[in-house]
Amino acid sequence: MSLRIVRLGSPRLPDEGLRIGTVRRPPRGVPKADFARLNWYDVWYPELAPSADTMAVAQASQRARAQGEAAEADRLWRQFTRLYRREMAEPAASRTLDLLAALSAHAAFSVGCYCEDERQCHRSLLRQLLQDRRAELQG
Repeated sequence: MSLRIVRLGSPRLPDEGLRIGTVRRPPRGVPKADFARLNWYDVWYPELAPSADTMAVAQASQRARAQGEAAEADRLWRQFTRLYRREMAEPAASRTLDLLAALSAHAAFSVGCYCEDERQCHRSLLRQLLQDRRAELQG
């Protein structure tokens, strides 16, 4: 059994198990009844998504990178990382991460987000937070 970190909306991998969406909002224009069928997620769990204010910092980092401002993009990404880690250190989020890490030894499931590039997504930070808790990660 294991836990995977995935891009929501991507084709499911064999034995991926339950897909948990750690996003602030459901996918636009997709009927709720189709979320699982279209590979978005089976369960929506926004509690592990960055807050709106924290997400704004990540988006500013992406804009800076797109405009060729690498130093500013890196500074903003470091700020986003600090803010998101602080949010995930809050008791409820921390307990959820502990639970997911423990479940990864007994069940196959995945968590994910919509972002195309995991390196510039909270998924990369979730991966590290779960590794720190000794989650059984695949891929």
